[in-house]
Amino acid sequence: MSDRILVFYGSYRSDRMGIRLADYLVKGLRERGCDVELIDAKAVGLPMLDRMYKEHPKGEAPAALEALAQKIIAADGFVFVTGEYNWGLQPGLKNLTDHFLEEWFWRPAAIASYSAGRFSGARAALAWHGTLSEMGMVVISSTIAVGPIGQSLSESGEPTGDGGKALERAFPRFADDLLWWVEAAKVQRAKKSPPY
Repeated sequence: MSDRILVFYGSYRSDRMGIRLADYLVKGLRERGCDVELIDAKAVGLPMLDRMYKEHPKGEAPAALEALAQKIIAADGFVFVTGEYNWGLQPGLKNLTDHFLEEWFWRPAAIASYSAGRFSGARAALAWHGTLSEMGMVVISSTIAVGPIGQSLSESGEPTGDGGKALERAFPRFADDLLWWVEAAKVQRAKKSPPY
């Protein structure tokens, strides 16, 4: 059975470029035999957080929330593709993740960041690391940082220029690291029930 990986993307901008990186990662993980699905926060369209999934009576959560909860529960690992907004977290992606908690537990997460500038979203990636850890995920050490995003990936998601070359060099280790932790977590969950 192939590994089930969800790739989350959170920009709501009309001219968003980070979707190129999300598509690149989906394609690369599929080529490695993973069962991958892109979860686009804008397309899912959850409202600003009022009630978490677990705060709804069983069977009464809004349909989009219920569907996404089941996908998260069934996943083996996650990739979070994040832009950097004012040195921090991307609000659309943060809002989506905050609707859930226990659903994330005991699975690995990887962070891929981007920005229009040369820092490649590194500050957002750093902020996400602590957030995802607090939400019960094991955040892998390998990261991807792409910038300037508009010069590193074409509109069709093909690597271009020096940034694209750097992305192609970084992806194999990023994927290997994520999939190693996916397998380790699967084995441990099968061997021993989570502690709570």
